[in-house]
Amino acid sequence: MVTIKVAINGFGTIGKRVADAIDAQKDMEIVGVTKTGPSFGCGLAVKKGFPLYCTFDDNEKISSFANSDYDCKGGLTDLLSIADVVIDCAPGKMGADNLQKYKSAGIKYMFQGGEKHSLTGLSYTSSANHSENFNAQGTRVVSCNTTGLSRTLVPLFDYCGSLKVECTMIRRAADPGDSDKGPINAIQPVLKVPSHHGPDVMTVKPEIEINSLAVAVPTTLMHVHSIIADLPEGHGLTTEKIIQMWKDTPRVIVMNGKDDRIPTTAEVMEMARDIGRKWGDLHEIFVWEDGVKLVNNRLYYFQAIHQESDVIPENVDCVRALMGTEKDWKLSVAKTDLAISEYYGI
Repeated sequence: MVTIKVAINGFGTIGKRVADAIDAQKDMEIVGVTKTGPSFGCGLAVKKGFPLYCTFDDNEKISSFANSDYDCKGGLTDLLSIADVVIDCAPGKMGADNLQKYKSAGIKYMFQGGEKHSLTGLSYTSSANHSENFNAQGTRVVSCNTTGLSRTLVPLFDYCGSLKVECTMIRRAADPGDSDKGPINAIQPVLKVPSHHGPDVMTVKPEIEINSLAVAVPTTLMHVHSIIADLPEGHGLTTEKIIQMWKDTPRVIVMNGKDDRIPTTAEVMEMARDIGRKWGDLHEIFVWEDGVKLVNNRLYYFQAIHQESDVIPENVDCVRALMGTEKDWKLSVAKTDLAISEYYGI
């Protein structure tokens, strides 16, 4: 079995999680991760046994590691020279500069949803367009919200053949570690209409007609989506059939808010901690069963998205797509999820 050599450019909130998920896979290995300079995160990389590189090729920045306890192997160019594919987990707005570096290195590359679709001209989610990304040179794993919408809407579209969707994203104001963001005591509407989330779904599944609005609220736990989907005439579905469809869909959890005593995102995240997920992560999309209702051709439902982690397994599947090692998305998903579960012993 060929082992895919993976570089992680950016070892932060997403990068450290992607690195663990890649490290869990039998067909992949981490050849290095980058940091901009000595920091607490470097210690985590060293503890995990990931070779440490500097995000830049600047000798002064590389030499800043020399005065620390961390062994820096070199700059980004050095890392790219030994990898098959790079997963860009750098902060937003660095994509254009990094893309030129990846192209110069002749390496396959993938960005995160903070970058625009236009950067790569190709985007990815496992369920929507794995095959379209097969053997591509580079792509972008869509955002946490777009990933969440794809997980529940794509099976509906595949069954019905068409779908018109309106959704409202109730967004967390910041990740738990972001102390400098708000709002604190306010609800902030996103005044760009429509919000980017709906149109972003169409970068991976253009056949779905979707619009979206968004508001930011003072919580750090999760996003919640309020979704209305119009199904075509003669769809043949019932509320119960749709619920079962999602129960049979990879990376979707359906639970009853009342009966299972999980009425809010606080209980959802407590469940993730209880089942032993590292960082209390929830890779799956959470759907409240008692919030699902089909009235004639109109479907109403709510779902919750753990913004720090639902895209993590998608990055792993995307590596296989770009490298052309697994064409069946469901087989890749099964490999990815089993390996991660075994890695954490859950």
